[in-house]
Amino acid sequence: MSGQGQGGPTSPKEDNKEKRFSRLLTRAKTVFNKKPDGKGTKSKPTTVPHSATVTTAPDTAPVVKSSQPTPPRQTSNKTVETPEYPNAVRVLRAEIFEERARKMSERFGLEIRPSAWYPIEGHSLRVEKPIRMRVSRECHKCGHTFGAAKECPSCQHIRCKDCPRQPPKRTEAEKEESRKKRAAMLKAEAENPPILVDWNPTYQKKLVLTRPSKTGGQDLVHRKPRQRVRRTCCQCSTLYSTVDTKTCDNCQHTRCTDCPREPPKKNKFPYGYPGDEFGSKSTPYYQCHVCQAKFPPNPAEGEECRKCSHKRCEECPRLKPRKVEPEPDPELLRSVYEKMRKMKIGETADL
Repeated sequence: MSGQGQGGPTSPKEDNKEKRFSRLLTRAKTVFNKKPDGKGTKSKPTTVPHSATVTTAPDTAPVVKSSQPTPPRQTSNKTVETPEYPNAVRVLRAEIFEERARKMSERFGLEIRPSAWYPIEGHSLRVEKPIRMRVSRECHKCGHTFGAAKECPSCQHIRCKDCPRQPPKRTEAEKEESRKKRAAMLKAEAENPPILVDWNPTYQKKLVLTRPSKTGGQDLVHRKPRQRVRRTCCQCSTLYSTVDTKTCDNCQHTRCTDCPREPPKKNKFPYGYPGDEFGSKSTPYYQCHVCQAKFPPNPAEGEECRKCSHKRCEECPRLKPRKVEPEPDPELLRSVYEKMRKMKIGETADL
């Protein structure tokens, strides 16, 4: 009986144990043969004991299965790296958002703080690319604009030569004309370059705009256009050396209101030009010292003021030469008020 028991077939329980143990060994070999790509693959196969053949097999088997898909995840993390562009330039995000905020504030008058709206940490990549013209095509059947595909999204028409292009394609003659025009513009800019100023707000000295002279020599300086004023002596008809000169160099005559001015501006200076003495031919103008109203030209002694009926006395001063804004014509004002009354724009004023 003992010989039959030893040489007979094994029980199914023992066969299952051997199969489980062999599976465990094969899986452990495959794990150890793989290259350690990450930390997870190194630690997990070491936890599998050799002695636990029956009890630990069902627990460790799913752990080994979960360790197999981990390497491709780690390799995918390595592949998802930011590509290095050779022509890319790193720009601070803070500078980008500050520039946008400045333009928005200049256009709409708003105070925008980029740090309160956007995360401004880090850099951004900028690549310089040439300016390209955007070309669109329209379907000649339904007038719908084509997208990226060559099929019309509205009527499913395949794009053909009859479908118009926007902008239209230029001919060789138009391209040649454009080249000539561009060459002419470049030549004109080279012959007459624009005036460029190095602007520095901290530089307190007055800026000077210059441009090269066409005939050579000293550079031309840009100056504000001014009107040249000349004064002539009324006694000897000699020009004063400068506008600020108040004494004639020839006859030592003091400049007065009778000395003519070129160009004359009697409407702005009816009482004479500033800095002049009263001449013998000048018309006197007086002002009432009570109500500050102006008397008529060359008033007599004791003439009444139109506003307060005060008689002109010695205390009423003579108006000195100064600039006066011309008073509007009363007839013109009356006509304007009449038009406003007809159009019902505003109320009539007391005239």
